[in-house]
Amino acid sequence: MSIHRSERRNRGVNRVLVIDDEPDIRELIELTLTRMGLEADCAGSVAEARACLESESYQLCLTDMRLPDGDGLEIVRYAAENSAELPVAVITAFGSAENAVAALKAGAFDYLSKPVGLEQLRALIKSALKLPAGSEPRTEGSRELNGDSSSIEQVRAMIEKLARSQAPIYISGESGSGKELAARMIHTRSARASGPFVPVNCGAIPENLMESEFFGYRKGAFTGADSDRDGFFQAASGGTLFLDEVADLPVHMQVKLLRAIQEKRVRKVGNTQEDPVDVRIICATHRNLRECVEKGSFRQDLYYRLNVIELKMPPLRERREDLAPLVESMLVRLGSSAQLSAEAMRQLEHYPFPGNVRELENILERATALCAGKVIEAEDLLLAPEAMADDLGGGRGSETLDDYLNRLEKQAILEALQRTGNNRTAAARLLGVTFRSLRYRLERLGIE
Repeated sequence: MSIHRSERRNRGVNRVLVIDDEPDIRELIELTLTRMGLEADCAGSVAEARACLESESYQLCLTDMRLPDGDGLEIVRYAAENSAELPVAVITAFGSAENAVAALKAGAFDYLSKPVGLEQLRALIKSALKLPAGSEPRTEGSRELNGDSSSIEQVRAMIEKLARSQAPIYISGESGSGKELAARMIHTRSARASGPFVPVNCGAIPENLMESEFFGYRKGAFTGADSDRDGFFQAASGGTLFLDEVADLPVHMQVKLLRAIQEKRVRKVGNTQEDPVDVRIICATHRNLRECVEKGSFRQDLYYRLNVIELKMPPLRERREDLAPLVESMLVRLGSSAQLSAEAMRQLEHYPFPGNVRELENILERATALCAGKVIEAEDLLLAPEAMADDLGGGRGSETLDDYLNRLEKQAILEALQRTGNNRTAAARLLGVTFRSLRYRLERLGIE
């Protein structure tokens, strides 16, 4: 057997299990760990690794994907079943994106590609050893996903699980359903919580500036580049990069993003060499990303790279039992002591909320400014009368649910445009959606 254990055991020192059948790689990794003040045990096969895991306690496991008697996925699964708190990172062959994705889906904390770069190895080790042993305590005043519905409970449970991984995450859901809030919660509960959270609206960046905004540039790279500048990837170093509305990226930028994610390296505009980056990618879009792939507007290889794990955010109309706690928490956050009248609450309960939670917050903010006293009346909500019904299906006759909701959404948009003098920016703000989301809805609903 080729099991090697450190002879000295220092109380309180983090210990790492290194699994690889190549002695040179084991020695390189062990030397790196020792220089970082860590202890290492080494194994050359799945069987030897299991023997170590059964007899010793570790804070991190590094395993090669290809082993003489199996593969690294067996180690990932074994650790998940027997030692859920142990982060396992997988070392894959160069360019083997499929293996990396498979490892992340199986529950691996992260992956490294051969040849192993020491900077990336050290960054991974530091990130893994900061993993919280359990759920991170909620920060005073931080935003949370409120509600007790089964759907939002499932989302919160998923967030706690995702926070313990470095896998790329795709958050799907309608505009205003809380995608960025979910991404921030994953970040604050992860080992990267002390690092930056950098949100980027991919649809708001001019196409000719995308590469320099994402990857940075060197002085003199183009007219106006008076000094070196970091991009989003460098700004998010050690933390999380949240790519909102990722479906809006042009195809040429999708290619560059794919390479940056796979190689964990980026090249500034005007530079001749690539620099390593240490970021976790979380992306989101209100559009159906799979449909974008089928239509050819989004690369399939990038889709599978980003969609390692999907987190679905439910629309507000599907969790109406959460409406009351949401209203209460939002009024507190708005600094208002006002309460909703019974009729105002009834109207909210039967409103379709095309803009979801963001629209609800916008409605309440407007209502607190309009109400005369401490009670918010139904008329203070300024909801479209034609959007109301005794129940969601009560006013749709023979229409399908999709047609009915599209009609209500169209009516709400037309009313907002009328009230703002066809100012789309103001109408989007009134509806509680982004300008780009409103433009998409105008196109989808055929509104001129």
